[in-house]
Amino acid sequence: MDWALLAEWIIKSLVLIFGLIGGFAYLTLFERKVLARFQVRIGPNRAGPYGVLQPIADAVKLIFKEELIPSKADKLTFIAAPIITVIPALIILAVVPFGPDIRLFGRTITLYISDLNVAILYIMSVTSISVYGIVLAGWSSNNKYATLGGIRSTAQMISYELALGLGFVGPILLSGSLSMVDIVEAQRKTWFFLYQPVGAFIFWIATLAEVNRAPFDMPEAEQELTAGYHTEYSGMKFALFFMAEYIKMIAVSAIAVTLFFGGYRGPFVDQLPLLGPIYFLIKVAVFLYFMVWVRATLPRIRYDRLMAFGWKLLFPISLGNVLLTAVGIGLVELTGNNLWMWFIPVSTILFFLLVSQFAQGAVAGGNK
Repeated sequence: MDWALLAEWIIKSLVLIFGLIGGFAYLTLFERKVLARFQVRIGPNRAGPYGVLQPIADAVKLIFKEELIPSKADKLTFIAAPIITVIPALIILAVVPFGPDIRLFGRTITLYISDLNVAILYIMSVTSISVYGIVLAGWSSNNKYATLGGIRSTAQMISYELALGLGFVGPILLSGSLSMVDIVEAQRKTWFFLYQPVGAFIFWIATLAEVNRAPFDMPEAEQELTAGYHTEYSGMKFALFFMAEYIKMIAVSAIAVTLFFGGYRGPFVDQLPLLGPIYFLIKVAVFLYFMVWVRATLPRIRYDRLMAFGWKLLFPISLGNVLLTAVGIGLVELTGNNLWMWFIPVSTILFFLLVSQFAQGAVAGGNK
């Protein structure tokens, strides 16, 4: 057994897990500060200089807060649901490269835990697990509002997973691989966003729905469901749901950056490999900023319109995007002329505008 390789895996796993937990803590502060700027107020500024110790104060409060379990709840499922929700969020980034290979202690260190040749399938399978935690949390609470939140989550996440899955197909076709490492390498000259603007937009919208972020936060909907699937949770059990949502925000942003925006690729990365993780973190931070921006700007979408938007707009556009991408790649291979690659963004944007025009009434009308 290569003990050095085993130690490397353990260290990288611990760095990833604790990095995500620390990122979750300070993403909450980042969100509150950005929302405060949008709403022309100060935001957290009491715990520590500029409020930087606010996440620690929140963690201490949640640790010592009393945890309650409803008397008629399914206790085992009630306890297991938050764990089922948070574990996929922690392991999903195991196949995402954060930078190029580096030399350290006489060894070549890869800045990813595993380069699976089916990494995309791994990501899709792991993301599909988290819906079980939310559904089981709602069902096991023996609370009608929590149950409704769980049911909404099932319908919403399964519906938007179709568009999300098809959003992966564009980068797969362009790179010819399911490996995230190969997808980043294929973007050495051109980011896939330039060939897949519609695919990137669909992917980003679908991820907002998958992580229950505004304006797709229907499973929580505090105005009508009091808190949705986690109504009966308190203390650290609630904190696990809270943690899962924010870690998934980081995870889907990292995946989107890897698929469409070159991952860690940037100027002088080949000469200075340590620039790779810096570029990667900057790109992820930009995506997170846009997620907070959307929350500050858009109101919660009505539930029937949410489902109509997923089925009548995102799904057909994502299907058309896959078809036109395949046609464009086929034309390049048939003619040997790479200029045909620009057929893909032009045709997909025109298709997006066409479908949006026809589907506008169906999505806006909904069920009255």
